[in-house]
Amino acid sequence: MIKLIGALCIICAGTLLGFYQALQLSARPRQIRQSLQGLQRLETEILYGFTPLSEAFVSVAGSLTGPVSTLFERAGAKLDNGEAGTVADSWRQAIDTCWANTAMKRTEREALLQLGSILGISDRADQAKHLRLAVSVLQAEEAAAAEDYRRYGSMWRSLGLLSGVLIVILMY
Repeated sequence: MIKLIGALCIICAGTLLGFYQALQLSARPRQIRQSLQGLQRLETEILYGFTPLSEAFVSVAGSLTGPVSTLFERAGAKLDNGEAGTVADSWRQAIDTCWANTAMKRTEREALLQLGSILGISDRADQAKHLRLAVSVLQAEEAAAAEDYRRYGSMWRSLGLLSGVLIVILMY
């Protein structure tokens, strides 16, 4: 009886691990999509709203959810409090603080960091151009992330279950 309970625990653990990996794969395109929405809203705030960047970051954060919202919120708070000297510093610090909570990868991080180095140091039209460039990079990454999820999501779920079963078979 105890062996059966142990075997079920191992199989459940393997299955949960596989489902967790599939969940991480599904979270990445969703978070990239939220980042895209945030950057597009930021562009609107800059171009048409004439909103200062600290207020624009907080406004964008209010329309988003999850770790992407936290990223914009922290950038706005750091900029508003004057904790970081420049917009680029506050954006970089917010990314450094919040990135571990996201499912996004290095490519998205580099695109956002590159955008942050431009924000606040040029006129509105130039900032809008760089925002559109970051959006195009993130759109390509979103397509790749969605393809990865489509390709590997069910594989991870199956692999988790089957690895749990394999461990049980090897133990007995």
